[in-house]
Amino acid sequence: MSAYQSLAGASALALLLASPALADEAPAQGWTITLKANGGISPAWEGSKDLSPYLLPGLSVRRAGSPVTFAAPDDSPGFALFDENWLRAGVVGRLKGMRSSAEHSELRGVHDIDWTIEAGLFAEFWPLEKLRARIEARHGFLGHSGNLVDLSMDWVERHGPWTVSVGPRLSFGDTRYMDKLFGVTAYEALMSGRYPAYRADGGAKSFGLAGAVSYEWSKAWTTTFYARYNRLVGSASESPLVAAAGSRNQVTLGAIVAYSFDWAGF
Repeated sequence: MSAYQSLAGASALALLLASPALADEAPAQGWTITLKANGGISPAWEGSKDLSPYLLPGLSVRRAGSPVTFAAPDDSPGFALFDENWLRAGVVGRLKGMRSSAEHSELRGVHDIDWTIEAGLFAEFWPLEKLRARIEARHGFLGHSGNLVDLSMDWVERHGPWTVSVGPRLSFGDTRYMDKLFGVTAYEALMSGRYPAYRADGGAKSFGLAGAVSYEWSKAWTTTFYARYNRLVGSASESPLVAAAGSRNQVTLGAIVAYSFDWAGF
């Protein structure tokens, strides 16, 4: 399962809560619930040269009446524990799909990677009115037990119902994370018969660029088209899985249709 499949699958489980109303204002009643359908094409596995389609649901919840904060399609789902307009911080979670050698002939003999839950913290701030900087630090459970950090910046333009964003991306992983995704043990090298043994070291994993265009048809309906390009670097790019059977160039194209409505329950 691809990175955007993971994002969509995780967002189906996460509740995004906006900051509470200010003390001197009456609190908003109820909640605004947003249902999402997220689909597109992305690498079949991280480092793969093949693209595969995905279509998965998403969900977000915020207090009714609270402003909609900007979120890039590749942000991990989470909620802010601290929100002061120009600075937000909180917790994030992401669910990543499994990598199975049975489904990809080029990975025969190489270890599988189970479903992974990545949980951690995020912080983002707006040094300029239209510029957002964000950092996410996450730790893996189940599929991998490594640590990773994602850095991003987005220039955000809002014009009426249109929101356009674009900006660079940079990802890092420690040795446990990188070796799980891109390493090949001596036994696997023997079993596969096509890859040499390889140990991937921690460091920079990829850099790239992401962009999105959203149109708010009404308060209820919003459509977003997005694209992301990543270039694998360092140990990831030198892995025989990538160099011999995959590609350093990773492309994702997708679209999100979102429907929002108010609910006085909870």
